[in-house]
Amino acid sequence: MKIRALVISTALALSIWSAGGFLGAATQAPLPVPPPLQQAPGHGESQLQSDSFGQQGTSIQALTSLGNDLVYAGSFGLGLFRSEDRGVSWTKSGEGVTDPFILTLTTGKDGAIYAGTFRGGVFRSRDRGKSWQAINSGLKRLEIKALLAVSDGVYAGTSDGVYRLAAERWSVVTTGLDDILVHTLALSSDGTLFAGTSGKGIVRFKAQSTGWVRQPHGLKDHEGMTENFIRVLTIDPEGGIYAGTFDGGVYCSADGGTTWRPISRALPNDSIRGILFNSRGLFVATGHGIFKTIDKGRQWVPLNKGLTSMAIQVLIESGAGVLYAGTSDGAFRSDDDGRTWSPINQGLEGGEVPAPFRFR
Repeated sequence: MKIRALVISTALALSIWSAGGFLGAATQAPLPVPPPLQQAPGHGESQLQSDSFGQQGTSIQALTSLGNDLVYAGSFGLGLFRSEDRGVSWTKSGEGVTDPFILTLTTGKDGAIYAGTFRGGVFRSRDRGKSWQAINSGLKRLEIKALLAVSDGVYAGTSDGVYRLAAERWSVVTTGLDDILVHTLALSSDGTLFAGTSGKGIVRFKAQSTGWVRQPHGLKDHEGMTENFIRVLTIDPEGGIYAGTFDGGVYCSADGGTTWRPISRALPNDSIRGILFNSRGLFVATGHGIFKTIDKGRQWVPLNKGLTSMAIQVLIESGAGVLYAGTSDGAFRSDDDGRTWSPINQGLEGGEVPAPFRFR
């Protein structure tokens, strides 16, 4: 029987980078107490005051790109990296970022890069990653799980709902998600904002409406169980909405989110960490590899040749046929639409990774 993600176990917390992050304060067992941030002498960034987890591979939780060659990687515990040659080599970025636990990255329409962190809020770089500034005014809490850059601004999914950045200040989009962790955001062509949450499923907000509306039918699997823990949301060019869950696979809605159907019964792994589209199909990153379908989920083809780590944390596309994958043990690039992968870890090598929390 499938174990439902109702609480965070100690074992899951200790392997947070492999599991893709916390489910959120509203659904957790009592949380470990984070140690305070302190400035590490001799470094341009802060580190967590706690014992180190020790030497291990670099867990890449977030990726974003600018143009064809410039790529940014966010790690869980080692901060930010940038590459000017499509990942062939990496250099440390993140000067000014006070939390080395990066959960999400996005590129704004003006080329600015935004980074969301575990405990430090949001940081922005306008000089191609050379320096970063905190932009946290208006945020109630600083755990940032999702960033979405669209034509009218930037949205943040936090452990206290959804915020929008305007005039250098964040404001709550609308009421109804207090103390709810938002893992993912998507905006449809008609301006409807969708949020995937921990415990409340998918909610949507239309401009001029009074608040968030929970989807009436929910995401039900083949056994009739409702999936309420949503990790990924993506909208395809035709308006179809795809939702990836923590342990219940992939769902699709063709009617603006009113009804959903599961499409991943043939998918070998139900832990969904990323979904993307291109003209060649639908790509899904899971806890055990990357898969593609061209028939809306009836068949899934594995795309794992060359991957030495199958615990995928993030998947993006940059340029025609060029894919980047972040895993619990480094990053990979594919130049042939995912058919083969090559490791791109020069400069990403891990060091002493600090613990993000400590127990009482």
